[in-house]
Amino acid sequence: MLTAKQHELIRFIQQRLEETGISPSFEEMKEALDLKSKSGVHRLISALEERGFLRRLPNRARALEVIRQPGDTTPAARSSSAGAGNVVPLAQARTAPEPANDVIELPLHGRIAAGAPIEALEGQSTLPVPAALLGPGEHYALEVSGDSMIEAGIFDGDFALVRRTETARDGEIVVALVRGEEATLKYLRKESGMVRLDPANGAYEPQVYRPDEVKVQGKLAGLLRRYH
Repeated sequence: MLTAKQHELIRFIQQRLEETGISPSFEEMKEALDLKSKSGVHRLISALEERGFLRRLPNRARALEVIRQPGDTTPAARSSSAGAGNVVPLAQARTAPEPANDVIELPLHGRIAAGAPIEALEGQSTLPVPAALLGPGEHYALEVSGDSMIEAGIFDGDFALVRRTETARDGEIVVALVRGEEATLKYLRKESGMVRLDPANGAYEPQVYRPDEVKVQGKLAGLLRRYH
């Protein structure tokens, strides 16, 4: 017999899968069940996995599958029909396309141009991002602060999805660490032996530095915008 919280968690996960095709994050599960910490969610999920009610899909973040509900005596993977008095196995009933669960949890390193090197912000939190928005390589996310790139379609509050690299071509939008102190999102230009960081807003002037004053920390790979 499952506990009340285990019942509640299965119902919540299945509801989110049916509504969005994506299983909820641990933070969302913690809030929905009114738990004090994410460790409580981990314990509930582990217990439900051991008893054959949930399954984690490999190599995916936030990818949970409800195999069966309380009252269904046969795991969905082995059942071809629902018996009398049983609930139809959810893995068979759900019609949401499986690729919708391809969500990657990117490290969210804080607000770009916040006056601190990227490295100092690592490990703060994560941002769920559809895998389709990303290409190959290692990525992280930054919350955009300010309006210096609005003419490139990058607005205050957007999340910049950045592919980690130390090199970039002329004209690419990069995360640049300036003098080891401040990270900024700008177009990279090289001219006359200097590095110029160009904004995409006529109200701002380009910034020119010596090559040893600028370190490329990544290239813009995509944007994520939340509408409230």
